[in-house]
Amino acid sequence: MTIRTKKAVLADAVLFSSPRERNFAREVSLVLGGALAVALLARLEIRLPFSPVPITGQTLGVLLAGALLGSRRAFAAMLLYLASGLAGAPVFAGGGAGPAWILGPTGGYLAGFPAAAWTAGFLAERGWDRSWKTALPAMAAGNVVLYLFGLPWLAAFVGPSRAPLLGLYPFLAGDVVKILLAGAVLPAGWKFLGKNPSEDGETEEVSRGEEIP
Repeated sequence: MTIRTKKAVLADAVLFSSPRERNFAREVSLVLGGALAVALLARLEIRLPFSPVPITGQTLGVLLAGALLGSRRAFAAMLLYLASGLAGAPVFAGGGAGPAWILGPTGGYLAGFPAAAWTAGFLAERGWDRSWKTALPAMAAGNVVLYLFGLPWLAAFVGPSRAPLLGLYPFLAGDVVKILLAGAVLPAGWKFLGKNPSEDGETEEVSRGEEIP
């Protein structure tokens, strides 16, 4: 039985003509690039006077990193990003750094970065990044994961009733813009590369009862 389990993501299409060309140096470079992109977008910060949660470009970076790199690379990139911030590198919102950011009101959102990036990457590996009709839901799914981590943690500081008022509703309009932007960039990237969305993937032969990675 033939089951299509995984497709190439944009990073694969740009850097590797075949899976055999993958090497450690390029893989590490992609992980470093994903972490750096989120760190740079974290510099785009708007502080809200009524909320401890700022508006930043981090979400866009997390979602794009997931879709561009794939689930495993993006997960590793976000772990590297968090580890860098914890170690003192000024990579968090507005150039912040240190354990206080993880332990503070916004720590849940940061903790959700690896899971959100993995979600977007997993869906991209199933071909959801090839058309805006599926890219938009893929980006939205990653965004939802961020809130699943962020809101409960924020509620521990401000209370369950105030958490959506301070950490969800003010950001929905911006999230829609980020999702639309990411959802438009991905299919455009495939079109620019001249790739056929119905092709360009990896097909694995599996038998009944065999584990599918």
